[in-house]
Amino acid sequence: QVQLVESGGGLVQAGGSLRLSCVASGRISSIIARRWYRQAPGNQRELVADITSGNNTNYVDSVKGRFTISRDNAKNTVYLQMNSLKPEDTAVYYCTVLVLSWGSLREFWGQGTQVTVSS
Repeated sequence: QVQLVESGGGLVQAGGSLRLSCVASGRISSIIARRWYRQAPGNQRELVADITSGNNTNYVDSVKGRFTISRDNAKNTVYLQMNSLKPEDTAVYYCTVLVLSWGSLREFWGQGTQVTVSS
């Protein structure tokens, strides 16, 4: 079983920064990607950023140039550095790990961390 624990969320003013962390534990192998999603009230969950096992990164257009995803394999940790935050970034942020298990893709989720950006 895989456990993911996010931290680093909080309240910040517009233009500020936060750094989210996500530590993975448990039996983890064959990682395809680490991801960050977010979900704001009344909105669908959206994929914000991901980083593949080959260190390729992808971002949703709305955060490009402001957010940076990175990882520390030695610590089983993935980060999301969020700069120039906007009120529309307010959401619960979830980290996931996408793995190949017995020939199938499985995605494990953390419990989420709240990010609130005030105007």
